[in-house]
Amino acid sequence: MKKPTSWRRRILYLVATLATLAVLVVTVGIVLAWHAIGTGPDEARTARMHMSPQWHDGVFTNPQPLWNDIAGSLTAMFDVSPVAVPESPIEVESGTKERLQEPASALRVTWFGHSTTLIEIEGTKVLTDPVFGASPFPIEWLGPQRWYPPVMDLADLSDVDVVTISHDHYDHLDEATITQMLDWDVKFIVPLGVGAHLEYWGVDPARIVEMDWWQEHKIRNLRIVATPARHASGRQIFDQNRTLWAGYALIGPTRRVMFSGDTGLFDEMSVIGERLGPFDLVMIEVGAYHAAWPDWHIGPEQAITGHKMLRGKVFMPIHWGLFNLAMHGWTEPVERLWVAAEKAGVPILTPKPGAVIDMDRPPAPVRWWPEVPWQTAEEAPIISTKGGDPNDRY
Repeated sequence: MKKPTSWRRRILYLVATLATLAVLVVTVGIVLAWHAIGTGPDEARTARMHMSPQWHDGVFTNPQPLWNDIAGSLTAMFDVSPVAVPESPIEVESGTKERLQEPASALRVTWFGHSTTLIEIEGTKVLTDPVFGASPFPIEWLGPQRWYPPVMDLADLSDVDVVTISHDHYDHLDEATITQMLDWDVKFIVPLGVGAHLEYWGVDPARIVEMDWWQEHKIRNLRIVATPARHASGRQIFDQNRTLWAGYALIGPTRRVMFSGDTGLFDEMSVIGERLGPFDLVMIEVGAYHAAWPDWHIGPEQAITGHKMLRGKVFMPIHWGLFNLAMHGWTEPVERLWVAAEKAGVPILTPKPGAVIDMDRPPAPVRWWPEVPWQTAEEAPIISTKGGDPNDRY
């Protein structure tokens, strides 16, 4: 047998070396990310998931399917706004911890950035989608970094009564945050299947409440109802849509709040409004949108449409202002929301991160962000499909 020539041996050696390095990098990555990725449901949890009306052919599904423009998603990566991240430090509200120590009104809300809020409603404290870690990624130093440190220490929120999780994407379910809560006397309310991750990270199963859409749990005088959403789930390639996603309606004796989670526009928003509204405060995600995935994230203009369908009174945007998760300018979601709300006559709140808002005396919206370029709704429209058909839109 003829031996390889010297240059062929060098090429084979180089290929083998690169392959070995690639395997090593992937292996190290998996090891580092393993715990943060979470785990799948056990047999008992799986059996309950299979009973859900949303479970079909081995996954959870939306009544109105999601449409994805794969080619558009790929080309979008080459068209990122030059101001997708802040050019200078974001000014956050000071004194959040001290403000929260003051007696609360019947309804008070604090925004910590992205979808993390503290809702104090008639004596019950609800913390939504808490993300206090450095990045919404299983290996923190590899993912997009938060634009400012948490406005207060997570430990100073340990007196909350409930933590709600809308779904298991990393920017809503953060292992680094959850593991700091293991000693808290708190209930975790999550959609079906998501409790498996929490148990894996050490949360006592007795403190986890898993719910399907329209199911509810009561804590003192507060009803917490898991509401439909139009989205998806998954923390790695092989677990896509194996857990459910949801929004939450918080219904007290006299006050009501709607938290959307992540969602595209969908018909059942009107049903939520009819069954559970009207809402004193509606919080719908407004950021991380693109025309290539219009059913995953609703966009600012459609968020105002959803607010009306939900029978909301005052609107506060969430899912923006903390991470770069899309291609648009970082201020664009709130700029477009401001225009859409003004046109529709919808009262809005635009608090700085860390601002504590008393809903008995809600402040006027303020422009605390800098003026940087952004695309209008006419320049970059986000219009959800009605059922996964790009030719049939709202």
